Amino acid sequence: MSEEKVAPFIEHLVELRKRLVIIVIAVVVGMGVAWNFSTDLLKFMEKPLTGKTYLTEIKKDVYLKVKELAPSMYTRYKLEQEINAPQKLRPLNYSAPLEPFFVQCKISMLAGFVMVLPIVFYQIWLFIAPGLTRRERRMVVPFVTASTVTFCIGAMFFLIVIWPVIINFSLSYEAEGLQSWLNLSAYVNFCLRLILMFGLIFELPVLTLLLARFGIVSYQFLAPKRKYALLASSIIAAFHADLITMFVIMIPLYLMYEISIWVAFVFGKKKAIPVDELPGQTA
Repeated sequence: MSEEKVAPFIEHLVELRKRLVIIVIAVVVGMGVAWNFSTDLLKFMEKPLTGKTYLTEIKKDVYLKVKELAPSMYTRYKLEQEINAPQKLRPLNYSAPLEPFFVQCKISMLAGFVMVLPIVFYQIWLFIAPGLTRRERRMVVPFVTASTVTFCIGAMFFLIVIWPVIINFSLSYEAEGLQSWLNLSAYVNFCLRLILMFGLIFELPVLTLLLARFGIVSYQFLAPKRKYALLASSIIAAFHADLITMFVIMIPLYLMYEISIWVAFVFGKKKAIPVDELPGQTA
């Protein structure tokens, strides 16, 4: 490799190191701030363990409707017991001396990372900015804002909508002689991993928007590859052991791909598109 090629490569590595150092420092500072409310975040993660979530409220409304429309079915299946079922106390358990401390560190680190997302995405932008035109560099504020907002939407969507579904499904296996005994680290690690994954999944339309504006990808490129996107979503989801978690990862991931196709169609560089290739048509 010639010196002319080595020098720019070294410069890129030095620039990358600089950006990573700034990101790490920002995350550490964010982690210090998030430490003060990390216990509140843990309590929020534990809420589905009581068995009282938006799912139980929906189920209660459905059972009351059954009581009104079909009283015999309501009595036969003892739905009143389901409605009046008491909340259970299911405390998390730990077995290692410093396990709660390290769990608190993990929660604080992820929360701190989310708090400094604008800095993280701005550093990413500064790293790629030298390769952009002057007009493209003006997209820095929309990029940082959209990336931060979509990541937070993905994380909150998981915590509020998906996480109770997973935990309720797990607790549904409780029966006489079979009770949950959940480990603190396993519970929190599982939740944090999926928060991060859903945040990244929701970044896909933003990434597609950038690539489409730069002319790197287009609607014509993305639309015919729906079947491959579905296959890739299934493969990514298959790394999770239980079937429910696989589906709650696969479906949003593929939906983000569909949204990305529309984003590329609306915001990408305009090209002549045949009538039979309009959105919603497959190859």
